[in-house]
Amino acid sequence: MFSWASILNAVMAFGMETTFFRYLNKYSDNKQRVYNNAFTSVFAITILFLLFTLPFIGHIASFIQIGKNTQHADFTIYVEYFIGILVIDAWCVIPFAKIRAEGRPGRYGIIKFVNIIIFITLNLTFIWFIPFWIKHHLIGSTWMSQWYVKGWVGYVFLSNLISSVITLLLLLPELVKIRFDIDRKMLFEMFGYSWPVLIANLSFIVNENLDKILLGQLLPSGISARDVGIYGGCAKISLFLSIFIQAFRLGAEPFFFSHAKNKNAGQTYARIMDYFVITVCVIFVALVANIDILKYFVGRSYWVGLDVIPPLVFGYVSLGIYMNLSVWYKLSDQTKYGLYISGIGAILTVILNVIFIPKYSYMASAWISLIAYATMMVLSYLWGQKNYPIPYNLKKNLAYIVISIVLVYLSFSVFKRNIFAGNLLLLLFAAGAIYFEGKELKAIFSKR
Repeated sequence: MFSWASILNAVMAFGMETTFFRYLNKYSDNKQRVYNNAFTSVFAITILFLLFTLPFIGHIASFIQIGKNTQHADFTIYVEYFIGILVIDAWCVIPFAKIRAEGRPGRYGIIKFVNIIIFITLNLTFIWFIPFWIKHHLIGSTWMSQWYVKGWVGYVFLSNLISSVITLLLLLPELVKIRFDIDRKMLFEMFGYSWPVLIANLSFIVNENLDKILLGQLLPSGISARDVGIYGGCAKISLFLSIFIQAFRLGAEPFFFSHAKNKNAGQTYARIMDYFVITVCVIFVALVANIDILKYFVGRSYWVGLDVIPPLVFGYVSLGIYMNLSVWYKLSDQTKYGLYISGIGAILTVILNVIFIPKYSYMASAWISLIAYATMMVLSYLWGQKNYPIPYNLKKNLAYIVISIVLVYLSFSVFKRNIFAGNLLLLLFAAGAIYFEGKELKAIFSKR
């Protein structure tokens, strides 16, 4: 259900988040009209989605139903919940983008944090607290036992729906500012900009999720579930870097667009890239140096697959650099290149996984993920320098990347994940970066 939701979320947002930032910069004297157009676009898409799903809920439930232990009626309820979640989350996309564009990370973070707390609290209530209350015959337990269904997975989806509704309510100050007063010419321009972004986002979702699906499909039935579990479990360690990259993107994207008209914009983007590369490389070395500590987050049964972590984490390094590089086709209104690049990455993911999974299982998926993201990174740099040159410090950035790879190899393969040796290499790397970047760092902080 959540895998389908990730795809449909991207479809209903239609790349309008990125488009919103671009057109705020392009029509800086008419920001309200840009806001109206962006939200109206997403709203119209959600209405079409409702028209094409509500009449066919029963058929959709039959299509996704798996196993014999869950009734068709339950799957129908799941679909209803998810339709609500998808529509409400789509309505929140542009208001959240508006908050980011206005430079209010505090409000953005608080609303997201409340969403997570409500979701977790409701899950704990339905899964643990209510059964505990009923079991011990506390006040009101008789009433609870009349409607509570033990072990019903729908409570997870219901929790998500409630948290999404509350998030929408928290965004009311942004929602009440929307006027369904659109500029048709601008709207068509925005759609022309956004549809390649949509395809690129869908291709990215393929890169992120298809390897796990193919592992389950291409491996023998006796080992497929085990290997998918091992791969997914070990991949959790790489999420530490993924979270940093996503957080950086949330702040950097509106910044890149707002500074596009500055004379020294290219130098600013290059400097940001310098310190982004250094940071992700340090995190890369740190994660691998401390695998023997982090492995306890994923459970002992997954430790057999720890070899996938270095290529997976470096794949996220490449993805993060690609996200930084992608500013060129967004600022130059050449979003078709995002489609080409992500499409090539998706094609590589599909073809290489189909070829190599049967023989190498999840190790193939890890290395293919790295190959796909590294290819996207290189293509974006080459096409970017040709179409929208930005003076990146290529030699310096490559030096940090290569050194981090060497240190990770030493830490993981030569010193066999020894925590002390790995962290010593990490300290040397961090100290070297501070030494070589010291003068520029002092200059930056002295301006504050």
